[in-house]
Amino acid sequence: MDLKSIIRTVPNFPKEGILFYDLTSLWKDKEALSYTTKLIADKYKIFKPDIIVGMEARGFIVGSAIAYELNAGFVPVRKPNKLPSKTISETYALEYGTDTLCIHEEDIKKDQKVLIVDDLLATGGTVNATCKLVERLGAEIVGIAFLVELVGLGGRDKIGRDFYSIAQIEVDE
Repeated sequence: MDLKSIIRTVPNFPKEGILFYDLTSLWKDKEALSYTTKLIADKYKIFKPDIIVGMEARGFIVGSAIAYELNAGFVPVRKPNKLPSKTISETYALEYGTDTLCIHEEDIKKDQKVLIVDDLLATGGTVNATCKLVERLGAEIVGIAFLVELVGLGGRDKIGRDFYSIAQIEVDE
């Protein structure tokens, strides 16, 4: 399946000069949604993950579908002040400034197997921070997967771990 032909590109969003890769066009296509969900689930079922972790907000869509396919739980990673119980947080660098992600500290137990998923890998800051959160809780990361990798933005180098992406799109920084 040619996912690149399904993904809509939106120029100048969220600001002038940015080309946004909108995966909602992929998710509304039932064959593409099923294909991508099953592809990632089939790749990681051998690891028997207990928990699928998805990052705010589009990672919730991907992660929930894969959790369902793998009969695993789903845990969201969110921005500060979005989770109601006690959290741990990880701050990471952006091109201009910082951002922070949080996870409920009781949602992942020591030695659980975790698969981290998101819709798109760009610069890698979000997934790198998520890996740190999961490891701080004592879990084992059995995989990291994305629907799309934007090649050329440095995300691959920032992660510094093996990961899987279904489609790769070459972009200029």
